[in-house]
Amino acid sequence: MEFNESLIQFIKRVESLKDSIQTEEATKTAIIMPFFSLLGYDVFDPKEFAPEYVADVGIKRGEKVDYAILQDGNPVIIIEAKSINRNLEKHDSQLFRYFSTTPAKFAILTNGVRYRFYTDLENQNKMDVLPFLDFDLLHMKESQIEELKRFRKETFSVSKVFDAASLLKYQSRFKGILAEEFQRPSDDFVRFFLQDVYSGMKTQAVLERFRPILQGSMQEFISETMNDKIKTALFAREDSDNPPTPGVSAEPVKESTAKPTRAEMNAYYHLKNLFANYVNLEDITYKKTESYLAVLYKGNVRKWICRLIVNGIQLIVVIPDEDKKEIRCGLANIYEIGNYSRYMLGVISRYTKLLKPIEPAEDMYQVVISRRFSKHTDPNALLEKET
Repeated sequence: MEFNESLIQFIKRVESLKDSIQTEEATKTAIIMPFFSLLGYDVFDPKEFAPEYVADVGIKRGEKVDYAILQDGNPVIIIEAKSINRNLEKHDSQLFRYFSTTPAKFAILTNGVRYRFYTDLENQNKMDVLPFLDFDLLHMKESQIEELKRFRKETFSVSKVFDAASLLKYQSRFKGILAEEFQRPSDDFVRFFLQDVYSGMKTQAVLERFRPILQGSMQEFISETMNDKIKTALFAREDSDNPPTPGVSAEPVKESTAKPTRAEMNAYYHLKNLFANYVNLEDITYKKTESYLAVLYKGNVRKWICRLIVNGIQLIVVIPDEDKKEIRCGLANIYEIGNYSRYMLGVISRYTKLLKPIEPAEDMYQVVISRRFSKHTDPNALLEKET
């Protein structure tokens, strides 16, 4: 069973157990230990997964952290466990003390459902105040699952995870700030947008006048993006204004000796990330042709999921309908691929059973934050900037 599938089954089990768990010990036994077992660690081998690991603090002796994951006898991850009904916000100070007294590079605070991952990005050997990864097991996002995979025993590398932690931490903060600004734009945010549209003095009264206008504009932008890209463009057949691209047809894909460009691979990996909860990612493959990158199911050229065209001024995703006829959708940037992921999952479901049902359309809320580029913008350049 692949990791994603195992994780989904584990989450279902946690959901069924959570209301019957009342103590910290029950949380450890029923959820936390099985969670780390899922990551590949032998939770019954004290040389690998040590319970009650001694982490003396100053003159205090006998201080112990709940668990430590060991490599060559040394702790690399320490874990502080709390009861499932406890709020973690008030318990990171204890883990903060333990972190500085052990050689561990990572610390995890958890109540079995919520997991907060820390390291020392800002000051060496001093645990950061904010976690670089923070998720609710019952409401995990696809990107969080991919980050969790870094902590599996078979792939875990201190240096690689630490390198990724910095990017992950600040990306998370940026997304949090954007979410807050979308809810209620701050004064600075409103001023930023007024720079190019309003030449008068940006007084407080002016900011208050434009704040709801900006908020409404952002909400309208999201709504228009969803409607235009999902409901209209996705199901619209190729018309006279969109002639077929040479080399793109419903015929089997002919592999090329050319190597995929960096931009094509960026788009491919972004697409795989969107499928993470629904299909074994090992089954999603690609073949390069002279004109496009074909995304396939299990390498079968007759089971194509989409074709990515990234050449010159074009950035297009081509998706097959039920008769393998082409639906062509123009993209402004890499993130707009996500607007078509639900339809592509429907394509995959023709070839195999999905790991879980596709979420209803009304549950989708895909935010595309981008500037609209002129039609002469080179999409290769746009995709290169995403790395």
